[in-house]
Amino acid sequence: MDLKTLKAVKPTEYTQTADGYRAVSDMGDLAKNRIDKQITSALQKANEGEATDAALEQLRKLSENFHYAQVECGLISGALNGFSSEIVAPRRRLLEALEDARALSYTVEADGRVAYPAGGENGLTGDEVPGGTVTGVTGRYSPGLNADTPGLHSANPHRAKAQDIADRIAHAVQEATEIDDRYGKALVKLKAAPGLTVSTGTWTDVAADADVVSSAASEYIKDRIPLDKSPAGRKKWWDSLSDEERDEFKKAFPEIIGNLDGIPSRVRDEVNRDNLDILIGKLAGEGDEKAKTQLDALRSIQQQLQGNAAKQLVDPKEPPMFLLGIGDTGQGRAIVAFGNPDTSRNVSAYVPGLGTALDTDFARNDVKRAYDTAVDARGTDPSSASIVWLGYDAPQLSAPADPATLVSDTDVTSSHDAEKGASSYNSFMGGLAVTNDHKDPHLVAIGHSYGSRLVGAATQGPGGIPGADDIILVGSPGTGVDKAERLGVGKDHVFVGAAENDPVSHLPSKKEAIAGTAGFLGGGPAAAYLFGDTADQGDDDIWFGKDPASEAFGARRFKVSDGPMPVIDGQGPTPAHSNYFDPAKDKDPVSAANIAAIVAGRPDLVTWDVYR
Repeated sequence: MDLKTLKAVKPTEYTQTADGYRAVSDMGDLAKNRIDKQITSALQKANEGEATDAALEQLRKLSENFHYAQVECGLISGALNGFSSEIVAPRRRLLEALEDARALSYTVEADGRVAYPAGGENGLTGDEVPGGTVTGVTGRYSPGLNADTPGLHSANPHRAKAQDIADRIAHAVQEATEIDDRYGKALVKLKAAPGLTVSTGTWTDVAADADVVSSAASEYIKDRIPLDKSPAGRKKWWDSLSDEERDEFKKAFPEIIGNLDGIPSRVRDEVNRDNLDILIGKLAGEGDEKAKTQLDALRSIQQQLQGNAAKQLVDPKEPPMFLLGIGDTGQGRAIVAFGNPDTSRNVSAYVPGLGTALDTDFARNDVKRAYDTAVDARGTDPSSASIVWLGYDAPQLSAPADPATLVSDTDVTSSHDAEKGASSYNSFMGGLAVTNDHKDPHLVAIGHSYGSRLVGAATQGPGGIPGADDIILVGSPGTGVDKAERLGVGKDHVFVGAAENDPVSHLPSKKEAIAGTAGFLGGGPAAAYLFGDTADQGDDDIWFGKDPASEAFGARRFKVSDGPMPVIDGQGPTPAHSNYFDPAKDKDPVSAANIAAIVAGRPDLVTWDVYR
């Protein structure tokens, strides 16, 4: 990059090239979808046997090739568009400086030096002071910044003007060089390996490519994608884009668009499904224990997405699965919905709690809770969707097998994780509110275990939880507030489920724990519950404030099964704590039905319980 190159650059040519790569990406996407949704499906229905299996395997490989081409060409398109956009400003400043030089009859050399004529002290002509040549000073340019340059205060008035022009030229070329170097290094990495095998290693390479492009285009992303706006502002931005612009952002920056609150659910799902292979490849290339744990979870979610699509072909009533967010930040991120949150009138977003992370337990159990809630709610009102939201780092037990660690574990007993995650949850709920097609959608916030503490923290943010009409708290150790009316939706719209054999919902107050409640410090919450130390506290206080199931709190308590006794029933220290969403006969069908009725907007179908 030099003066001549920058002057000759035509940003529109790079935009046109980006359009070409995006067109190839789109063709790859169409071809992949045709194979997956039409050809493969038809072949499976019409044939079976070894020949069919072999053909299906070849089609799978072909689909992977088209997917790879789609993603890589999308990344190239994004990089080229980023370069085209960023190079405009320095090029414009160069051309302006050259025009100023021409107007003053200065000569600009190929290396950026500026030659000026002789001039007098009281005019622009005369031979009192000879002319000369100046070299631009690099660094951040601003008028007068280089006023102390030796010789600048010359009696020849051309000297200062020439220096200003030279500095502007030097700065423009310097900025353009940095942009060119950044994007050049990114583009040179976007090369396919020989052959047609698309393996996990291939996706590991794609993940590195995606990181390189995002890093190179960081300034472009800041300028073009409203990361600092509210969900409503982002939706307005998205709606203002042309189809071509939306396509570019989806293809080039999937990890951003797929997790951006305010973007329509179908778009997020589409982008995250494409990004799923990339993230799986990235984690496979890291190889540490955390990466392996998250990798197993994402592969499980991927299998469920495929299984859900197959079920829908057989049963149209099967709630469609949406992948609204994924990531490897912290303990991992995953947001999974059953039912379309944008077209459903009733939408719930469940926050899991203690011990939750992006692992196979989350992929199997927490995702199933969202599924069960959606199925039951849609039985009452088909216009219902249910979401599990793992958008924060939940506290982890240092020794899950030992219930005694629950109250001594500072991560678990602190409100920090809940308060930190509350703003992210509110952003997500705000996104649901603005992308929903209904004029007045029914949004339900659900907090389980420590997740109820996060929901409580979210209600205390400015304006409360955006769009929330109802709040459901199950297995709650407290919300951080002492009255249901302080949760911002009206106390009659706060619903609580608390199993008598769930020790987490019986945690003692911090004051009692510190005082050395008999049994609790000796055997954890399970032991405290078994010996009756915390079951009937006179002041209704538990760990994070007033017991939500108490009359003093003032919520509406619905019936749940008592659940298995901790330890004694041989299912571990907290079996009843995990049953609230499970409709199986040996789990908690009463609680699951009540939760679904509330989600469906039918509290008249709920069976109620007395306060503790």
